[in-house]
Amino acid sequence: MDLTVFGMVFIAAFLHAVWNALVKIQGDRLVVMALISGSSGLVCLAALPIVGFPEPEAWPYIFLALVLHNAYYLFLVVAYRHGDLSHVYPIARGSAPLAVALISVGLLDETLTRNGMVAVSFIGLGLISLALSRDRRGSFNIRPYAYALGTGLFIALYTVVDGIGARAAGNPHAYTFWLFAIDGLPLPLLVLVLKKRETLKVVKENWRIGLPAGIIALVATWIVIWAMTLAPIAYVSALRETSIVFAVIIGVVFLKERLDIRRLIAIGCAMFGAFLLKAGK
Repeated sequence: MDLTVFGMVFIAAFLHAVWNALVKIQGDRLVVMALISGSSGLVCLAALPIVGFPEPEAWPYIFLALVLHNAYYLFLVVAYRHGDLSHVYPIARGSAPLAVALISVGLLDETLTRNGMVAVSFIGLGLISLALSRDRRGSFNIRPYAYALGTGLFIALYTVVDGIGARAAGNPHAYTFWLFAIDGLPLPLLVLVLKKRETLKVVKENWRIGLPAGIIALVATWIVIWAMTLAPIAYVSALRETSIVFAVIIGVVFLKERLDIRRLIAIGCAMFGAFLLKAGK
């Protein structure tokens, strides 16, 4: 992977961790997601005259990505109802690059090197193992893991669709901004209909956090979509998910969370995969 692309995606991974840390705020998770989605959409709407239009071939991918993005939002909320963030999130994000690799090799004309496949595997398995770094209490419940894996599948699907769509658009910037301008509508409208009182309360209390979080989330995704027009989708997807490592570091440094030896090994595994990805040809 080109050094510039590698560095930009690494920055995107860091930004992804930052906005996830920012949304550790009080309130309904679905409403918080709607606030972030709506904020991103408003920024993109204002930028549409600047970025122009994507090629007509990109529009089917934009609308398919719209469906997949919103299905991901809803599926993730359900997953969090059945499992903790520390278990659901690493499994969802860690399984995604493995699924993207299988899809891109099986359905697209992308060829991954042996080093590349090893790197993707190290990153995915390292991130998934973060979910096992805390002892579970009580009887085993398969539902959180099933929903987390389902969420990971939606992440993989919209990643591949975004990669193909951005390439078809002829302009990854136009693709990204039109996608998120439209994507910023469904979820806010849904929560306004279902939870008007909760929505207004959360927006009033948290807009100072939600607005910058939405902008940071947009920039992180913008970088990733741009990168997928220049590098194999599987590689970009795997590197993006190192955001979980940054999230753990933020939690340890700023939130005083515990870092045990198992988490340290998992982080080392994921970061080794990231640097192997850069070194691989």
